[in-house]
Amino acid sequence: MPARTGEQYIEGIKKAKNNVWIHGEKVEDVTEHPAFRNVVRSVANLFDLQHKKPEKMLYTSPTTGEKVGLSFIAPKTKEDLVRRREMMSEWARFTGGMMGRSPDYLNTSVMSFGTAEEFFAQADPMFGENARKYYEYVRENDISLTHTLIHPQVNRSKSQSEQKDPTVSARIVEKNKDGIVVKGARLLATLGGITDEIVVFPSTLNKASVQDDPYSMAFAIPNNTPGLKFVCRESFDTGRNQWDHPLSARFDESDAIVIFEDVFVPWERVFVCGNSEICNRTYVETNAIVHSAHQVVAKNVVKTEFVLGVILSIIDAIGIDKFQHVKEKASEVMIILETMKSHLFRAEQNASIDKYGNMTPDFLPLNTARNWFPKMYQRVVEIVRILGASGLMGTPTQADFENEEVGQLVDRYMQGANINGYDRVQLFRLAWDISLSAFGGRQALYEYYFFGDPVRMSNVFYDLYNKEPYKEMVQEFLNRAKSPDKPIVTK
Repeated sequence: MPARTGEQYIEGIKKAKNNVWIHGEKVEDVTEHPAFRNVVRSVANLFDLQHKKPEKMLYTSPTTGEKVGLSFIAPKTKEDLVRRREMMSEWARFTGGMMGRSPDYLNTSVMSFGTAEEFFAQADPMFGENARKYYEYVRENDISLTHTLIHPQVNRSKSQSEQKDPTVSARIVEKNKDGIVVKGARLLATLGGITDEIVVFPSTLNKASVQDDPYSMAFAIPNNTPGLKFVCRESFDTGRNQWDHPLSARFDESDAIVIFEDVFVPWERVFVCGNSEICNRTYVETNAIVHSAHQVVAKNVVKTEFVLGVILSIIDAIGIDKFQHVKEKASEVMIILETMKSHLFRAEQNASIDKYGNMTPDFLPLNTARNWFPKMYQRVVEIVRILGASGLMGTPTQADFENEEVGQLVDRYMQGANINGYDRVQLFRLAWDISLSAFGGRQALYEYYFFGDPVRMSNVFYDLYNKEPYKEMVQEFLNRAKSPDKPIVTK
C-alpha cells in the first residue's frame, strides 16, 4: 500500500474504534466527536498534502517500489537529509508549526530503530528482526503513530520499583510463549486515540536501574488492542469556528493518559523486554534522538517563522514600526530564528554516516537548539503579548461583524493604521490563540518540556560536552608564563 490519502486515514481510525475517553464519556467515533473531528481533518490534510506535492514529499520504497512518505527515508546522503527536512517543513508550514506530533516526528524514530537491528538483537535476535520488520510495516502502510515515554507523576524522587504502589506505572506482569502482558499507566500520548498504533518507548532522558526491569520495555500495538484505554485531557477546541479560534479549532492535538489493563503484546511486536540496560542506551545508540531532534528543530524553525510573521503583521497593522522598543523586540525573534536556522544548517552540513549506514546529522548543534529553544519560545510568545497589548482583548467575534446592526460599527472602530477592522481583529485573534488561549498556554508548556525537564537536559548536555579542548587552551596560555627564559619571581 503506498502513501495514504486523508480519506484512507480517517476511514482507518473510524473502523478501528479505539477505546478513547474524554469529558467522562467514551467516544464512539473520534472522527465525528467535537473534541477530535477538527484535528482529525487537519491530520488528514497532511496525508493529502503528500499527494499534492509528491515530488517533495514522497520517495520510492526500497522494498515494494511504491511511493511512500519521505519522512520514513533512511537517509544515505546529505541530500537525503535536506530532502527529508524540506518535506517535514512542508507539513510544519501547513500547521504553522503548531502540531508538535505530526506523523513525521515518530516516523524518524521508527526508522532509526528499524535500521538499528543489531542493537536490539543484543538481547535476542528476535527483537532486532522485530524492529526492522515494524519499520517496514509502518513505512509501507503509512501508519500514523502516537507514543508514550514517561511514568505517572506519583513520587518523582523515587524510581518505579520504589513507589508506594509499584503497579501504577505500566509494567510487564507476565511473559508466556506467545508474548507479554502489560498492566498500569503511561504518560502522555499526544494524538492518542486518533492514530492507528502506539509505540511504547523507553525514556529519552530518565535512566532506569536493574530493579526497574519490569518497567523497561519497548513495543508497538494497534490502538484498538483489547484492554488499551486513552483518557484524554479536556479539549481546547471549544467548538468555535476557525475565524474566532484559528489554531485551537484546527490543531488541538489532544494528550492522553494511556492505561494498560492486562494488555497482551505478541512477541513479534516486542523490541525490548525487561532490560533496563538496553532501554537506557536505546535512543542514543540507535541515533533515534538525533533524527527526531532533526525533525523537531526543522519544525521549530517554521514555528518561529510563523510567529514572527504574526508579530510583523501586528506591527504593520497598528503602525508601531517607528518605536525603538518594538523593533528591538521583533529583532529578538529574528535573531532566535536565524540562530535556529544556523544550528539546522550546521547539523546537516556536518552529517556523517553512522554504524547502521544512515547519514546522521551532527548532534551537537541539534542538541544545542533543543536545549535553547524551549526557553526562547517563552520569550517569543511574551513578545506577542507585549506588542498585541490590549488589542488581544479587543477581539469581537466573526458573528459581530456579520450582524446587521453592529457589524459596520465594529469594522469601523476596530480598524488599524493600514488594515480594516475585520482583518485586524482576525489577525489579533490569531495572536491571542498563540499567546493567551488555553491552546497557546498548552503550546508554551509543551515546548518547554518537549524533550524532558530542561534542568536535567542541561545537566546531560554538560556531562556529554567535550570540555577538554577549552581547559587545555587555558592551560597552554598559563604555561607560556612559565617559560625558562623568564623565571617566575616569588616573594
